[in-house]
Amino acid sequence: MKLKQIEEYEVNPFTMFIKPIVYGSKIYSEIFEVEDEFLSPFKPLDIIRSSCEYYGCDYEGRRNGTKQLVGYAHKIPIAIDPTNRIFFFPTTSPNRQECIWISQEHVKKCIRINPQETLILFNNNQSYTFPVSCSSIMSQLERTAYLRTKLMQRIEYNERKSFYLIERPKTMEASEDSYKYGKKKIKEKL
Repeated sequence: MKLKQIEEYEVNPFTMFIKPIVYGSKIYSEIFEVEDEFLSPFKPLDIIRSSCEYYGCDYEGRRNGTKQLVGYAHKIPIAIDPTNRIFFFPTTSPNRQECIWISQEHVKKCIRINPQETLILFNNNQSYTFPVSCSSIMSQLERTAYLRTKLMQRIEYNERKSFYLIERPKTMEASEDSYKYGKKKIKEKL
């Protein structure tokens, strides 16, 4: 498949992974979607940063939120857009030139090729080899799943809480008449 060159790109629900590629003297990005491939003049981390902003939050805010929520400090997965289930994890430190960003949503299976290479089978049945140990990929998948679970729990809790506040039952009243210990009726039934 020939890569289509693009100037702007936002990560979306079809993005499977973004990997760096040397293009002349610069680092570009190869972007792999479910049914397409692109070449961007931006580094993978720049695309992740701009995608966070596109969905209404900055990258540092997402990083700090993840640290607070799940306690990770290194190779932090990023919730680019939790409502659309767009969660990516880095294969190494995001500041390293060789860092690849992978969408947790699209990973079907990991197969160890050797101690430093892993074959990832994606949900669209395409597979790619990554220069990362299988245990590292599995660990990143688990960390991303944990982040996703914690965020979804909070979102669902807040949805239930707001539903309760909006749909709060009116003051409860007994259906029978009220009497005071054998005395006459206090309240007339409507």
